[in-house]
Amino acid sequence: MRLAGRVSAAIDILTDIFDRHRPASEALKDWGKAHRFAGSTDRHAIGTLVYDALRRRNSLGARIGSDSPRALALAVLRDSWGYSASEIADTLGEQHGPGVLTAEELLALAPDLKPALPAHVSGDLPEWLAPSYEKVFGSRTAKEGAAIASRAPVDLRVNTLKSTRPQVLEALDRFGAVEGPWSPLSVRIAATGPETRNANVEVEPAHGLGHYEVQDSGSQVAALLSGAAPGMSVADICAGAGGKTLALAAMMKNEGKLIAHDLDRFRLRPIFERLTRAGVTNCEVISAQDKGKLEAAGPFDLVVIDAPCSGSGSWRRKPDAKWRLTQKQFEQRLKEQVQVLEKGFNLARPGGTILYITCSVLPEENSDQVNAFLSRHPGVTIVPYKEQWARTIGGVAPDSADGSEQTLLLTPARHDTDGFFVAVMRKG
Repeated sequence: MRLAGRVSAAIDILTDIFDRHRPASEALKDWGKAHRFAGSTDRHAIGTLVYDALRRRNSLGARIGSDSPRALALAVLRDSWGYSASEIADTLGEQHGPGVLTAEELLALAPDLKPALPAHVSGDLPEWLAPSYEKVFGSRTAKEGAAIASRAPVDLRVNTLKSTRPQVLEALDRFGAVEGPWSPLSVRIAATGPETRNANVEVEPAHGLGHYEVQDSGSQVAALLSGAAPGMSVADICAGAGGKTLALAAMMKNEGKLIAHDLDRFRLRPIFERLTRAGVTNCEVISAQDKGKLEAAGPFDLVVIDAPCSGSGSWRRKPDAKWRLTQKQFEQRLKEQVQVLEKGFNLARPGGTILYITCSVLPEENSDQVNAFLSRHPGVTIVPYKEQWARTIGGVAPDSADGSEQTLLLTPARHDTDGFFVAVMRKG
């Protein structure tokens, strides 16, 4: 397909997403099924255009004066892909294209405008969440939002039960793999452009052998800060598909008791194949249907709570999610966080560790939740994250993006990771 046809396809897909409020991944998948003639390079380019439009929906719309699918696609070509207004005009009138530019569109695309815009527009944030961002980031709100609106690299965690970082780097050398930030287990492959397909690292032999798993560097740091070690009893009570469970098992060297639990059995389902591939032998999976079994397995030295949240820290990987999040959904997540924190408290032994994690940058889900939890349980104390970093990771810990000395907030703008919040607490 030529560029004109790819732009037409992206406009159709964006229209489907907006009109039917669909996840982008589903709309792209359905378009691919209905257009079998499109090759993998075409599908990648179209998908990149769609996601780039969703990442910067506010700022691109302000730039061209409309947030219609056509306007956003044109603005992506101009501001994200580097095409000039004249190049866009020459291209789009071709066969299978979306039609020639109007005089108004040509005028909107021509100048390199940098107007003063509100933070939620220049930072591409939902307007109703702007006060939350400003509460934690202040004058850096637009910069933090823009970083979350950028393309994300592929991060991998080396599975130390089976491999080493040098071995994984060698296996993925042809993809330009390098050491990732902050985590000593992180391997990174840079984000690609629209004409270069993403590295499919999950079809590589090294992945099939369990040498690595896809996991953001920030998520790896969160797991490492748990301090999980051989011989401990550990419960991962919001395990989902098991990304952090696998990391904990490797830290424990398959020695001790590790429980993986989640209320959603559908999210938990992939964990079984992943445990087998990774060579994990000390993990028991307990579903919500196993009534009382989790409580009977405790108390635990360490309870890991990877809490349900808005996912605002991972919006550079799922940019459509930030526009689909509603106030009602957000409030429900806050209630669920209170519930899992109380559950974690009851499962931890006296003197045990409670690790609270979110993939969010919003204070309501992070510091506010921790402070409320501490007020409900005066015997629980915070372990300052830099002290925990020195014990578990070593070296100098980064400054938290929210300025806290007690808890850690990682962000794309400050740390080159997804957004992650980590609080280490000790039960009295």
